[in-house]
Amino acid sequence: MALSLQLPSPKGDLASYTLRGAQPVKPAACVKFDRIAYSAAHVVADPRAAVDPWLQSAVDWDATIAYRRHLWSLGLGVAEAMDTAQRGMGLDWPTSLELIRCSLDAAKDVPGALVASGCGTDQLVLEDVKTVDEVIAGYEEQMAAIEKRGGKLIVMASRALARVAKSPADYERVYDRILRQARQPVVLHWLGEMFDPALAGYWGTRDVDAAMDTALGIIAAHPDKVDGIKISLLDKDKEIAMRRRLPAGVRMYTGDDFNYAELIAGDGFGAEATHGKSDALLGIFDAIAPAASAALGELAQGNVEKFHAILGPTVPLSRHIFAAPTRFYKTGVVFMAWLNGHQSHFTMVGGQQSTRSLPHFAELFRLADAANLLEQPELAVRRMKTLLALHGIDHA
Repeated sequence: MALSLQLPSPKGDLASYTLRGAQPVKPAACVKFDRIAYSAAHVVADPRAAVDPWLQSAVDWDATIAYRRHLWSLGLGVAEAMDTAQRGMGLDWPTSLELIRCSLDAAKDVPGALVASGCGTDQLVLEDVKTVDEVIAGYEEQMAAIEKRGGKLIVMASRALARVAKSPADYERVYDRILRQARQPVVLHWLGEMFDPALAGYWGTRDVDAAMDTALGIIAAHPDKVDGIKISLLDKDKEIAMRRRLPAGVRMYTGDDFNYAELIAGDGFGAEATHGKSDALLGIFDAIAPAASAALGELAQGNVEKFHAILGPTVPLSRHIFAAPTRFYKTGVVFMAWLNGHQSHFTMVGGQQSTRSLPHFAELFRLADAANLLEQPELAVRRMKTLLALHGIDHA
């Protein structure tokens, strides 16, 4: 029996929509990849906590860690306490550290589970930071806390550094200090201003090519301390240009949620295998985890056409979830987790479920269906109808 419901258009008028009836994507068991693939993972809020949701974070730890186990079961690594987990948009540093601790502890029970953890400076009061030395101290505090627990670092872009740095030399000084101390190779993270306006002009300039030169210079000075760099600029040509210039063995982790399929597949450039393709560290992998796993499994078998056939339909969904204002993409990620039964509610840390409109969610629902990503179609329809009813659209 076909599943149907009334969905609003961008103009607000209602039209009947019937699900396609296609089988949801199901990856093969015990899938192996030939790319490293991290999913930046969301947090599940505790909707019953008696907190001020715009001011305090309350996390459902059991549901949050259960979702990480789901990602590991699909062969994906977890990039922990990143912006997808609402770092800097509701999740503070003490809660982030607890999240990192819980994930690292859970990973011990999962053979081969990958975890890399976000290390930043968000414990600092931004307006009070005056010097680069304060930024260094902020990074060092978080590094020590994460490494004490055995964690691998993702060195996140720092709002405080963007605020106080006066030149590329200030960035070189900070990253030189951090990389020299790192216990194991780190992942650097270049997050574009579309994701966080406070990071405009990162690496000391608004000229992206000049910024790239600075980042590459830092990596070239410490190639043994850099596992790779994730860039989130939503510009595939910049990513390809940068990955071709990386030192041997340093990976490019795509953070391009608009063009990830072709960047992961690669262009075959050069003799160094690492630099003809991108590995992945993506927020969208949280929302499309089964498809990502299935596609990467096909790619590892050399089935490039099947890879694109699975992953290609997810790209329009991703571009919609990450549409401007891009920083609100986390709402779409959590919405997908709710539709697919990975959490019992659609409530977010910081009340962020309110950042997107009902027509946005309706289009997201249609695109998820088109990409065969509704894992339990009947449940997804029921939950979509619940959201519609909350907005005054009753199917009774």
